[in-house]
Amino acid sequence: MLQKITNLTVRDVRFPTSLEQHGSDAMHTDPDYSAAYVVLDTDSGLKGFGLTFTLGKGTEIVVRAVQALAGLVVGKSLQDIVSNFRDFYRLLTSDGQMRWLGPEKGVIHLATAAVLNAVWDLWARLEGKPLWKLLVDMDPKQVVSCIDFRYITDVLTEEEALGILVNAKEGKQQREDLMMSQGYPAYTTSCAWLGYSDHQLKQLCADALQNGWTRFKVKVGADLEDDIRRCRLIRQMIGPSNTLMIDANQRWDVAEAISWVTRLAEVKPLWIEEPTSPDDILGHAAISKALAPLGIGVASGEQCHNRVMFKQFLQASALQFVQIDSCRLGSVNENLAVLLMAHKFKVPVCPHAGGVGLCELVQHLILFDYICVSADLSGRMCEYVDHLHEHFTSPAVIQNAHYLTPKDPGYSCEMLESSVKRHEYPEGDVWKLQLNK
Repeated sequence: MLQKITNLTVRDVRFPTSLEQHGSDAMHTDPDYSAAYVVLDTDSGLKGFGLTFTLGKGTEIVVRAVQALAGLVVGKSLQDIVSNFRDFYRLLTSDGQMRWLGPEKGVIHLATAAVLNAVWDLWARLEGKPLWKLLVDMDPKQVVSCIDFRYITDVLTEEEALGILVNAKEGKQQREDLMMSQGYPAYTTSCAWLGYSDHQLKQLCADALQNGWTRFKVKVGADLEDDIRRCRLIRQMIGPSNTLMIDANQRWDVAEAISWVTRLAEVKPLWIEEPTSPDDILGHAAISKALAPLGIGVASGEQCHNRVMFKQFLQASALQFVQIDSCRLGSVNENLAVLLMAHKFKVPVCPHAGGVGLCELVQHLILFDYICVSADLSGRMCEYVDHLHEHFTSPAVIQNAHYLTPKDPGYSCEMLESSVKRHEYPEGDVWKLQLNK
């Protein structure tokens, strides 16, 4: 069946998470976790669901960008798209006029991610498989055919990518079986948002420890003395043997980052995340070099625009942990390129998932990475935030601090229609209530 795409709808869905300081950090003090939510209709009645993540204001701009891309999608058959997925990716990212808005970065790339996420969801649903399984079952040549290698062949060629995937076939079934039985290791960010009180932080840490969590991330960057106090408190709560990470969300200049994190070295953080501007590749390299003697790595990627920037981060030895994002890059296609480059440079991938729907999506990508690319769990974990999963038809499930492997067909993007209606901005009941206060 050709599955001709007959319509694309996109809606502005926002959750008022700022009311309770969920998601708050040093740069984003009042986020309302939001999404530009895409639905693709087909002539068979099958639907594909996709989204990209935002923080509230400006989601309407992403919605308009999705609408601008719709004409490149509607009227095409799924079979035509996936039989030459690389060309379709390039069609969306290289329109002769819209490309000027990026290229492959910013709002237009977020919109591209939402559309492509819906296409991947549609394909997985048609095949009756969860997205991770669709990828795992693909022939390596088909995986490679989905990737646009333009601008990265100086680091990774098609032949090299194919070789990585072919070499990882050994032990592949055992790794898939392991994921089915125990799931993928996770860490929690939900205990220590910057806006949380000490009482709330201590209670959430205690609950997390009781539920088996051993890896914790703390938001830092607003006030040094307060950071020292809060990090000491968390380290005391979780003990010396559990893992602690810190995240500044781009707050510092390079020299400031080095001095600030040096002061926090006593709590033995595994990494400092986004210490400076996400665009400053050489700044990250300088920070990495300065902090290496302290045993502190640098992690970044949630606001890394595209595969080209990841290429340069890796070339510059600027990151010790790569943090892919399912909605910042150009969907699965571009994330596949980054997973393969990270493997070549021997840098572990620890995905970003702090936002609505991000846990649901990125779990599929990191499963593929372990089963078909890296074949390694050492130094690897996937972020988890315990917010808003109840709004999805196939929510991410955590057990013993591991992501349980998704079993439902698709990319886990579909939201409950009742939730979409209530949270659609500005007409949903939740927002009518908030805006009339």
